[in-house]
Amino acid sequence: MQLINRERAVLIDVSEPAEYAAGHPAGSKSVPLASLEATNDLPKNKALPLVIVCPTGTRAARAVATLKKRGFENAHVLAGGLKAWREANLPVEKTA
Repeated sequence: MQLINRERAVLIDVSEPAEYAAGHPAGSKSVPLASLEATNDLPKNKALPLVIVCPTGTRAARAVATLKKRGFENAHVLAGGLKAWREANLPVEKTA
C-alpha cells in the first residue's frame, strides 16, 4: 500500500478476464498474464512502480519476471494476492 499511496504505483491485475470481472482491487488495470509479453497496455514510464496482483500471488510472481525482462525493474508482487487484499478490507470492484 505504501507504493500505491506514496509513490503512485500502478496496480496491474494479471488474472484471467472472468476472474478480473468477478472481483479485483479497486483501481487496478486488467492485463492477463498470457498477454503480458506482447501488450502495449502498460505505463510508458518504466521507472514507475508496478504492483502485480492475481488471486493468490502465484501468477503475479511469473508476471513480475516477465515485466523485469521488459525493463520494468520496479515491479512487485502483491503478497498473498487478491485474498490478502480482501482480508485487509481494501476495496474490491466487480465488472459486468
